Order: sequence, then C-alpha cells, then structure tokens
Amino acid sequence: MKARAVGQLWLDHLAVERGVSDNTLSNYRRDVERYLDWLYTAGKTDLADVTAADLEAYVADLRRGDESRRPLAASSVSRALVVARGLHKFATVEGIVVADVAASVSPPKQGEKLPDTLSIGEVAKLLDGCPTETPIHLRDKALLEILYATGARVSEVLGLVVDDVRELPGYVKVTGKGDKQRLIPVGRAANLALDAYLVRGRPALSKGKTHALFLNKRGGALSRQSAWTIIKDAASRAGIEKDISPHTLRHSFATHLLEGGADVRAVQELLGHASVTTTQIYTHVTPENLREVWRTAHPRS
Repeated sequence: MKARAVGQLWLDHLAVERGVSDNTLSNYRRDVERYLDWLYTAGKTDLADVTAADLEAYVADLRRGDESRRPLAASSVSRALVVARGLHKFATVEGIVVADVAASVSPPKQGEKLPDTLSIGEVAKLLDGCPTETPIHLRDKALLEILYATGARVSEVLGLVVDDVRELPGYVKVTGKGDKQRLIPVGRAANLALDAYLVRGRPALSKGKTHALFLNKRGGALSRQSAWTIIKDAASRAGIEKDISPHTLRHSFATHLLEGGADVRAVQELLGHASVTTTQIYTHVTPENLREVWRTAHPRS
C-alpha cells in the first residue's frame, strides 16, 4: 500500500479510535508528512519497500539538515522517530506490511554534535599543500594521508606500529575499540606518502625508543595534541576556515564513500562501528544519495 495512504489511515485511527487532541493530531500530522515527503524523495512510495536502513538514514538527515531545513536537535529527532515508529507499528498490526522495520532503529544520542565535513576539493587542498622537505614534513603528510585514507580514529592511527603498515602491502591493520582489529585498504597517494616517511622521515626521527609508526622530534610516540596541531596548521596553510580536527577527516572519509555509492554496511566495517545506526547518523546520508542508489540498483526503478 502507498505510504501516504497508510499515513492517512493512521491519522484517522488516532483521531477516531484513540481520540487524541487536535493539537496532538496536528503535531503528528506534521511529523508524518515530513517523513512521507522524505520517503518520496528517497524513491520509496510503498511502505512495504521501506527498510530499517531507510529509517536510520531519515534520522541522520534530520540531524544534519540541508539548505532548506535547519538541523534538528537530538530530542526533536527522537520525537520524529517516535512518530515514524508509530506509523510502521500501525501498518504491521493492520497487516499492511509483514514486519515492523522501525522497531530496531535507535534514536540519536542526546547532545551529539557532528563535526564539520570537508569537501573533496578541500581535502585535496589540505593534503596536496603539505610540504615534504624535512622528516617532520614527511611525517605530517603521511599522518594526514592515513587519517583520510583509512577513516580511522586518531587514537587508532597514533596507536599504529610499523608492522601494521608493512604486514600486508596496500592495507593498514587498525586496532579499534575492544581490541578488535580490522584491515583497511589504502590508496596510492597514502601509500606514496607513507613510503616516503618510512624511508626518509622516520629513520631520522627514531631513537630506538618505540615501534610506534608516527614519532615526535624526541623519538617517542606522537601525541594526540600534536596530531591536532598538525591538522590545524595544515588547514591554515590550505586556507580552510572551518573548525576542523583529526576527526573531521574520519567524518569526511565516510561521507565521501557514501556519496560515491559505497554500501553503508561496508562503511560501517571500515569505520569499526558496532551498529549501522551509528554509521548512518555519523555519515549523514541524504535522501538524494539514497534515491540515486535506488535508481541505479533497483530492477523496477
């Protein structure tokens, strides 16, 4: 059944059988229409075609906002999700759909603030503008290239040892939360920067104190604060005025992959997220992305 028809049935049910107040019904109608408009934009007009991933993307889009709509607070998104859940539960109870796909979707965490995202052009300016004359320059460029190439957390990158990038050429072995390890492929630009650092940069910095990949001037492991300073300096050099941090490159990595058509489950694995819900919120999937994926992949598009 068409999603809009189900939406109207549910609103009628709330008004007649549940006896909700006019004010409450008006609020529900607003949230239902917003959700149905989003589904239509994403290419989903039949409620039976909606998946949990769509609901997660809807939540992410509300948190992010767009040119025509400001981002919603986590509390407002949670209320919107309650309405979407109510609609799907009603459709399940009435036998309109087989399963309640909204039941497993979690609301965003309160107080969650998403970092700025760099465009692909801004990332290019940031990375291509790195000097390479000294061992410190080579280290900084390799660090930034690896942060963007892997999308790893800054703590994960700073925790790398030399063997983590040499064990399997073209991959980086990252140890994440709970000591879970994952292999992440890296591209040519990152490999070139890494090779230059390992050949001409790290040997000049090493004092034999540690196997850490990224070293400071004294030969010890590079600190988190130093990593922040490195990316701030690189952003200033590139003329980027956004308030960015090492986490911005992780956020940009995920966003650019999804915008390029990557599967969200694959991005989840690369990021090391336990839940795909976290990935959806973190990467702010837009309905335009979903519609394009649907258009190119669905047999009856």
